[in-house]
Amino acid sequence: MSFYEIYNRFKKFDFENYWQRINDAAILKIIAKDRLDYLDYLALLSPKATAFMELIAQKAQQLTVQHFGRTVLLYTPLYLANYCSNHCVYCSFSALNKLPRQKLTLQQVTAEAQAIAATGLRHILILTGESSTHSSTIYIEKCTEVLKKYFNSISIEIHPLDITDYSKLIAAGVDGLTIYQEVYNQAIYQRLHPSGPKKNYHYRLDTPERGCQAKMRAVNIGALLGLADWRKESFFTGLHADYLQNKYLDTEISISVPRIRANLGGFRPEYDVSDRDLVQIILAHRLFMPRAGITVSTRERVELRNNLIKLGVTKMSAGVTTAVGGHAGNGSETGTAQFEISDTRGVPEIRAMLLKSGYQPVFKDWQ
Repeated sequence: MSFYEIYNRFKKFDFENYWQRINDAAILKIIAKDRLDYLDYLALLSPKATAFMELIAQKAQQLTVQHFGRTVLLYTPLYLANYCSNHCVYCSFSALNKLPRQKLTLQQVTAEAQAIAATGLRHILILTGESSTHSSTIYIEKCTEVLKKYFNSISIEIHPLDITDYSKLIAAGVDGLTIYQEVYNQAIYQRLHPSGPKKNYHYRLDTPERGCQAKMRAVNIGALLGLADWRKESFFTGLHADYLQNKYLDTEISISVPRIRANLGGFRPEYDVSDRDLVQIILAHRLFMPRAGITVSTRERVELRNNLIKLGVTKMSAGVTTAVGGHAGNGSETGTAQFEISDTRGVPEIRAMLLKSGYQPVFKDWQ
């Protein structure tokens, strides 16, 4: 069984009719439950649930403290390359976009590692454009061999791999995988990925499970919010995370909630996702999966990120650059970022904010 079977079971579900039938009493009953099922989760994503956001927020905060304490893990992304074989219409790194392409040498990777490690961070996420030619498994292995001298946890966000290649990277020192489906709606997915390896919806969908099967310590998934109806996309993200968590008990499952940002191609999303919508997504997910991590990136502005901490977020990026070689100045002068960031604070500022809010910034939680 794969998650696609669960997706198929719900893709023609009459969401609107279900949401219309939900009443206030049902929402209150769901908030009081210790364990939610799929339909409870879907109810918390409904328009009617917005009237109970304060109550849901209180429950979400309680569950987060219960399972994670008042801690937030800090990390930063490290972009190794921006070559890509895909034609995603919403991404700056798309193969169709004209931009300076770059791939770091191992010497440059060392410089990036030293610059990041100097901030105190010990968790990183390494990223590349999705090109198996320019960012091969062998190249990622060599970079990992350099990076593990400086960091306790190395996660990857690269092109999808098979189980064998994930196992090779784990042996080299990688312990986490981040992979976004981008959009679960299969028809929209095909339209937004007209060509390139990423066009294969099923292979992409099964990627997190291959990471689990290879024994990744942590797997993080998500949908790029704004590409389709956010309520339905969040529902499928939650179902996917729940499927993985129940099937792979030794893997730490988490979700990210990225909203699409401005990019080189000028793509504009068809679906609006407001700040209030984002809060509802995070709260609903926390009640549905109390033990799952929730990551919020620097796509979001300073004030919003600060306020999201108490609502269920357990992991935040800090000192971020989304350009290749951005930490040590190894990028070309005309280097293009994958997307615009809103929170440009460095690690000391994020640390100070967390302490002031009564939370402990965690620089290392895995050896």
